[in-house]
Amino acid sequence: MKVLVIDIGGTNVKVASTDNLVPIKIPSGPTMTAEQMTTDVLAATKGWAYDCVSIGYPGPVVHHRPIAEPHNLGGGWVDFPYEKAFGKPLRFINDAAMQALGGYKSGRMLFLGTGTGLGSAMIVDGLVISLELAHLPYKKGLTYEEYIGLAGLERRGVKRWRKSVLDIISRLKAAMVCETVLLGGGNAKMMKDLPDHVILGANTNAIDGGIKLWQDGSTSPKQKNPAKKASKS
Repeated sequence: MKVLVIDIGGTNVKVASTDNLVPIKIPSGPTMTAEQMTTDVLAATKGWAYDCVSIGYPGPVVHHRPIAEPHNLGGGWVDFPYEKAFGKPLRFINDAAMQALGGYKSGRMLFLGTGTGLGSAMIVDGLVISLELAHLPYKKGLTYEEYIGLAGLERRGVKRWRKSVLDIISRLKAAMVCETVLLGGGNAKMMKDLPDHVILGANTNAIDGGIKLWQDGSTSPKQKNPAKKASKS
């Protein structure tokens, strides 16, 4: 089975497939709607052969459908007819959960994705659990995302940002009782001197996770999603 993988981010939409593992980038940003994303992806992948589609979505997902609009993109994502637009069977997963799935090895693992925002997920003995930690309060009336997302990096500088990343990793690892933390996202490469229990994510994690979504259930971790919508901050 050949899979088209779409990883939706606040800066770029990354698109790859089983036959095209090196992703192409489509600029996104605060004005990109679901309809525009679909149009751009179909145009960029014209001529590609695939049997099904995996979409990593920057927000909560339940039963392979987004249940809330994304914070860093345009509108129209919740009710868009994705399967009709692509004409293929389609599975949604939170984008952080998709990256976590691609980098998971064993045991209890927390994933944190430091990009435009802050993605989070856990995998516990093969069960994928999407989390919404980004907008929880952290310090000085600001959230985790406001400290170690892109805005926090630009506001506070790299050195202070790195210190906050390590502090947040330590707090959340303890709270989630995890053995390892997978650190991904576009800004993770800026980190230095990571503790032994922190693994730097590979660029291929999201694509690998999207492909794993369609593998046989006996070898692919099951997905569990939050039952309630995340409130916007």
